[in-house]
Amino acid sequence: MENVLYSIAGILIPFFGTSLGSSFVFFLKKNMNEKIQKLIVGFASGVMIAASVWSLILPSVEMAENQGVLPWIPAAVGVLAGVAFLIVINKLAKKIEVKKNGKKLNMLIFSVTLHNIPEGMAVGVCFAGFLAGNAGISLLEAIVLAIGIAIQNIPEGAIISMPLKMQGTSKKKAFLYGVLSGIVEPISAIITVLLLNIVVPILPYLLSFAAGAMIFVVIEELVPEIHQGKKSMLGVIGVTIGFIIMMVLDIALG
Repeated sequence: MENVLYSIAGILIPFFGTSLGSSFVFFLKKNMNEKIQKLIVGFASGVMIAASVWSLILPSVEMAENQGVLPWIPAAVGVLAGVAFLIVINKLAKKIEVKKNGKKLNMLIFSVTLHNIPEGMAVGVCFAGFLAGNAGISLLEAIVLAIGIAIQNIPEGAIISMPLKMQGTSKKKAFLYGVLSGIVEPISAIITVLLLNIVVPILPYLLSFAAGAMIFVVIEELVPEIHQGKKSMLGVIGVTIGFIIMMVLDIALG
């Protein structure tokens, strides 16, 4: 029973990281100038690009190798499926009346939320291995992974709540939406623990699927915004900073 309680607490750690990042919205001023907006959009792009590679595609390749599958197949199939899925969602969104820039933000929220699902599943796999007792995974190893993902989730929570506030959403609601984007992690982790034998074989595809979805949003929605109007170079700087930070976190804590 004690190990179960430790596992539940560990599964919740990444969710706390997203919530912390979402809380940054309370420090945001009412209005944000164009320079800061460009930096934030660029930062979000860099974070998502790096997360797609180091948090999703590379783990997908490694997991496929461990399963004895050609490593590039799940990565390629998953990315293509993720992009195709978002293309369909994007076309459907155009048929629905939304507020100015609403579609763009909805796609960002959807993409980050989708990205959180396989991360939660990865945490679930580790804690399931710990609970099984014969997988060679210790409680400390599982918790370290959960903490690493939690740190990565901090900027992800911020890139949801802060743009919402910039568009006029109240700080409390913007924070709530950011938090809700992360609630899928503990849910997917628990489901993975319960359905481990079913989920693990397709996890490489799920990881790369989320990567494809994130890549689509960056290319289709965020990069064009960086180049709209003036100060586009600040967006490029934001991309670089976001990419480096997320890359360092993934490598150092991976």
